[in-house]
Amino acid sequence: MSRPPAPTQGEITPDMTVLDIISQHRSTEAVFKAYEAETGHCICCEALFDPLNQVARCYDLNLSSMLTRLEQAAARPEP
Repeated sequence: MSRPPAPTQGEITPDMTVLDIISQHRSTEAVFKAYEAETGHCICCEALFDPLNQVARCYDLNLSSMLTRLEQAAARPEP
């Protein structure tokens, strides 16, 4: 059984943890905060070490939309 290819630098994938995403792209924290307001749960507190695909399932969020929003935030220049 072969492993999936490793993500390229800057690419956000469903198997990355919330911590990995925020560590690599600080601007994505705002996206998670917006989802926290939507779900009523602190994703950064309760799911920091969970992969994004698991977070989407747990909080009934659209994974594709999450990835798009996170990639857009990651593409913005850091202050």
